[in-house]
Amino acid sequence: MYNTILDSFNRLKNYCEQEEYKGYDPYDGLNSKLLNAMPSFISKNRIVRLAWIQTFKRSPINMRKITGVKKEYNPKALGLFLSSYCSLYVTDPQQEYLDKIYFFAARLQELKNTNWSGACWGYNFDWQARAFFQPKHTPTVVASVFIGSAFLDAYEITKDEALLKTARSTCDFILKDLNRTTDSEGNFSFSYSPLDKSVVFNASLLGSRLLARVYSFTGEKKLIEEAKKSVEFCCRYQQEDGSWGYGTLPFHQWIDNFHTGYNLECIADYMKYSGDHAYESNVAKGFDYYIKTFFTTEGIPKYYSNSVYPIDVHAPAQMVITVAKLGKFKEQKAVTDKVLGWTIKNMQSSKGYFYYQQNKYFSSKISYMRWAQAWMFYALTTYIKSEKSEQN
Repeated sequence: MYNTILDSFNRLKNYCEQEEYKGYDPYDGLNSKLLNAMPSFISKNRIVRLAWIQTFKRSPINMRKITGVKKEYNPKALGLFLSSYCSLYVTDPQQEYLDKIYFFAARLQELKNTNWSGACWGYNFDWQARAFFQPKHTPTVVASVFIGSAFLDAYEITKDEALLKTARSTCDFILKDLNRTTDSEGNFSFSYSPLDKSVVFNASLLGSRLLARVYSFTGEKKLIEEAKKSVEFCCRYQQEDGSWGYGTLPFHQWIDNFHTGYNLECIADYMKYSGDHAYESNVAKGFDYYIKTFFTTEGIPKYYSNSVYPIDVHAPAQMVITVAKLGKFKEQKAVTDKVLGWTIKNMQSSKGYFYYQQNKYFSSKISYMRWAQAWMFYALTTYIKSEKSEQN
């Protein structure tokens, strides 16, 4: 199976290099020149924006070229690529991988948003959600944490203090710019961005994860104290069966595959970096639910707890990350191999890139750089690193 995965990765790597790591995104429809040429009462209408994004996201036909959406760098994708090349370098310290580490770190420094309290990043497109509107480049905790974490991965290799300094700066963004929803005991959830007040568990836990990891380098008690309050808040919303809904809003009550994986890896990382193991039972219960609920006996990754479809490439990618972060790679290797084997066979194109989704009646085979390629790149390099680690 290792050779199959290595071949899959090399084909994906060649594709991403040919595309220069630029590409489309499921949510980039509002970058359309056609839409933005329309009168503002149409182009800026919330319902129109929602419908436009969802049409682009759900359609199996890629309308971006004809509507004037360009392939661009997505900062979060670059962060995932940076972490991936760090994994490759740790496994096999080639100059090519080190060069890529410096390349992605430099691009991300150029793309950071400097209008807030600390280093932060958003997406390269406007985004209309049901709960709020995010203008292009609005920083989010999700994008910023993945990038901050990638900087720490690179710092551990290069010892470049500027990388640690940037990741520490991102903690200022998390602590000073994000809104908080606080419970009666003073625990809280970080908001998704500075512009909303939503409670999304995986987003808040990602904030906790970076605070805890930076704390492991700097020893600042403030970072770990705030991280714990967020972890405590989110763990109190874990259901008896080990699951979490996406958030607290009425239309955030679904239970899905990869956000559950996010929650688990973030709590595990918090405990790893803080030395506070108070949430081991939450992780154990959550992982038992996760591994038994979201993967079929054939290795098909389910999207929702109660539905296989849509089969989304993000789910098998996150599975590899989750089992590795929780120290369960060896224990769950048979399941991981089955899921990755199914994904490579059914969702990787002859050109090397991975498809976005399979639905019950049709599939979207559009190549999305952040959502599919960067995540599978990250997953496959994590698998390679974990496999090599088991052998040593």
